[in-house]
Order: sequence, then structure tokens, then C-alpha cells
Amino acid sequence: MLTSTTIQRLASATLICLLSACSSSLLQQGAKNNYVKELPPIGNTLTKANVNPNQLLNRLTFGSNFSSDQQLQTVNMDRYLDQQLRSRGSVVPNVIQTQISAMTISQTSLEDLIHKLEAQRIAADQQKGVDDSLNKQYQQELSRLQREAATRSLLRDIYSPNQLQEQMTWFWMNHFNIHSGKHNIRAMLGDFEENAIRPYALGNFRDLLRATAYHPAMLRYLDNEYNASGHINENYAREIMELHTMGVNSGYTQKDVQELARVLTGVGINLNGNAPKIKPELSKFYVRRGLFEFNPQRHDFGDKQFLGTTIHGRGLNEMEEVLSMLTRQPATARYISKELATYFVSDNPSDALIQSMAKSFLQSDGNIPITLRTMFDSPEFIASLGHKFKDPLHYVVGVVRLAYDGNSIVNTGPMLNWLNMMGQPFNGHQTPDGYSMQESAWASPGQMSVRFDIARSMAFGTPGLFKIENQPAPAEKPPAPALASSMYAKNMSNTFSKETRDALLQAKNPNEWNIFFLASPEMMRR
Repeated sequence: MLTSTTIQRLASATLICLLSACSSSLLQQGAKNNYVKELPPIGNTLTKANVNPNQLLNRLTFGSNFSSDQQLQTVNMDRYLDQQLRSRGSVVPNVIQTQISAMTISQTSLEDLIHKLEAQRIAADQQKGVDDSLNKQYQQELSRLQREAATRSLLRDIYSPNQLQEQMTWFWMNHFNIHSGKHNIRAMLGDFEENAIRPYALGNFRDLLRATAYHPAMLRYLDNEYNASGHINENYAREIMELHTMGVNSGYTQKDVQELARVLTGVGINLNGNAPKIKPELSKFYVRRGLFEFNPQRHDFGDKQFLGTTIHGRGLNEMEEVLSMLTRQPATARYISKELATYFVSDNPSDALIQSMAKSFLQSDGNIPITLRTMFDSPEFIASLGHKFKDPLHYVVGVVRLAYDGNSIVNTGPMLNWLNMMGQPFNGHQTPDGYSMQESAWASPGQMSVRFDIARSMAFGTPGLFKIENQPAPAEKPPAPALASSMYAKNMSNTFSKETRDALLQAKNPNEWNIFFLASPEMMRR
């Protein structure tokens, strides 16, 4: 049995994980999708540095497991990195894709979905105080759609061989954070990830910024739908500069924020599908794309002075011009580079690394893979392997990837609950700055206690991952994690500290070994 002292020691140290469940053929298939052509030739930096493959996988993926190791071993570390930087799309096992394809957010366009929900909301408002069940049904549907979006993300994080694509999708979702609690944003989150973030996560930063600027979830969350000439709302303009591009204290002024807000007047959403009445002389400026709407009658057509440049009033093209300007600012290059380095390297990346990445960002006009390649090839990145503390998402997904590699889960509910318990639910951060990637945000004793409970739940069998909610339990016994008998896990444990290896040797049975392994300090870092 585990003593209370052992439990406390391991829990306060940390736990975690790894992921996937794809065959090697599927992994190789996923690596061939839509390669980026701009990257320089494959080097041999990682091979020459004799990098530990498991540590590299733990950094490039949501957690090392046997499947990802097979994928790496079929090539080499440098070629594997190159494939990850170039690969696109989410290729998952058929049984997982079937789950994703059955979701409402996969079958219905955002425009049709919102129109239906708006009719439901209006009906609920009309019956308010008379039949509140209609509003309850409306709220339940919003929550169901939000859960679908989170589930789809988790399934891809676990099973897609294009792990860097999945990590970068989550990184940018956090960078362009949208809180789910406002209005009907819960219904928009799936589309925001699918169409504004995912296609550009390993693409060009300007395309990514532009896609978020046109998405109704962003415009609603940061109140730009209320931004009109004579009634300026600066919320979105401020966050574009402070959080999305240049960063706070980067040289822009309050006047720049005000002028950008003027540029963004009239940029909003239209949820009812009815075109507004536009004056004939302004009709040529009107733009409608899905739920996005640029209403020229709400736009300030005067010239603006933004970052020392005159922006001539001409409608929506003003926004296009300033987005390009922002992506090409040296401050933006430094800010984005620091964010990426904090996520992938350390809590305090060096100025030299940030400057090197920023140079690549500017020279490539915002090419994300090229910027990442500069970081991955740096001695600082290589030296950091195995030291970066895992946030809750990396812990949870990693546990499932490692413990159930080769099995297909049918219920992400336990994982969503774990993330809620650890304070990192999908789109649960209320302010637009997103979740912290600093160790100090996640290494509290309370956090470690929850992680230990998760490790114990995993070690003693399936915690509901293989049982569909509101349905009878399957007749066959759900798979149990075979970590104690896994040669891959055993080999991993051989690289752990002497203290951890001694603890594993003291395990009385496979379940105890699983707990010791998943709760070890080494499993808390990537």
C-alpha cells in the first residue's frame, strides 16, 4: 500500500503523461498532408546534439507514447520535426472520426446554427416569466455545443499524428482567447477553432490575425459589434494591440488605440440574416460574409493617423491595411516570439532567443513554421527538454495518450471534469489574456493533489473514458492501462531519478507501479 508520506511526496512533486492511439501507417499518412514549401532544408541539429527522443516527443507532442515513438523512429528526429512543421490537418482513426463527424458542429454551418438558436432565444424571451423551460432548453443547447467543441479538440489532441499542429491550434486558441460565458459564444467556439485558428496555426501570422478579426465570436466577445462612428468602443482595438500583436508597453499610444477603434467602426455581426438598409452612395462598401458584416453606415470614413501612418478612409480596406501593418511591426515579432518561446522553451526565455526568432518572423513576413524552426534549432531549446512544467491540458491529454495508446475512448467527460478541477477548462479564462504558461500558475499543492487523484484513478482502471454517458455499461470489461508491463513505459522509467526508480521498485502490484509512474516528478515535465 502507498503510505501517506509517499503520496504527499509524489503529489507535491507532480504527475502526468502522454498520448495517441494511431497505427504507424496512420501516423505516416498524417505526416504527408499539405506540406509548407518555404521551410529551409532539413538539418541535423537534433541528431548532432544526441537529443533524447522521449524528451523531444514530450515537447513536440501532447505527450510521448509508443505510437509517436514509432513515427519518429521511422525517420529521425530532424526529419520528424520537419514533418511536424509541414503537416496539416487532423488525421485520426476511423472510430474517432466517426465520433467527430456525428457532432452538430461538424454537420451544421455556423450561420445555420446561429439562425436556429436565435429563433430559439427569441421564443424563450417572449415566454420569459411564463414558460422559463424554453430558456433552459436554449442554455442547455449552448452548453452542449460548447462541450462538442471541447470534445473534438481533445480527441484530436489525443489521436492525431500531427501533434505539433494540435499544440499550435491550442496555443493560438489561448493567444486569441475568447471566454465562453458571454451571450451565445458557446455556440461559436467550435467554428472559431475550426475555421479561424486551425487552418492557420502553422501558416502565416497575418492570415491568422485576419481570420480572427473576421470571426463573429471575437467581434462579439470584445464588443466590436457595438463600435460605431459617434459611439466608439475601444475594447477590441486595445486587445488587438496589447494581446494579439505588439504587446503592452511596446510603443503604441492611447491615440493609436483610439484611431484603430475608428478604423474598426462598422465591423460587426449580423445574426438574423436580414440585410440592413444602406444609403445608395454607401451600398458599394457593404460586406456580408456569413455572420460577419461590415456596415458602412456605422463606419467613420475620416482619415486616421495610426502608428505614424495616415490611413485614408475607405471602408473595410482600412482594417486590411492596419492588420498588415501590425503583423510587420518589430514589436509584434518580439511579442509573438516571446509567447512561443515561453510555451515551448521556458518561463523566462533569453533575449537572444527572442531576438533570433523575431528576426526570422520579420524576414519571413510572419511565417510561423520558420519562426518555430529557429526556436527548435536553438541550443536553448535543446537544453530545456525535460524541464518545462506541464499545464493541466498537457497533463490530462498526456496521461490518456500514454495509458490508453491503441484504445479508442468514447467519453471525454472525465477529462473535461479534470480540467475544470485544475482550473483550465476550455475557453474558461474570463479575460482575453488567456491561461498562463508559467509554472507558478499550476504548481500549487492543491493542483498536485488533484493530479495525484487523477493518476490514481487512471492506475486502477478506466475512469469512465470507455462508457457512453446515459447508456448502460458495455458488456466487455474496459481496457486497463498496462503501464507496469509496457516495455515503452519501463524504458522511460529507466531515465528517471534514482529516487523515483526506487519508489517504482517498492510498488506492491501493477496498480501501485502505475500510480508511482504517473505521479512521478519526471512525468510532470515535458
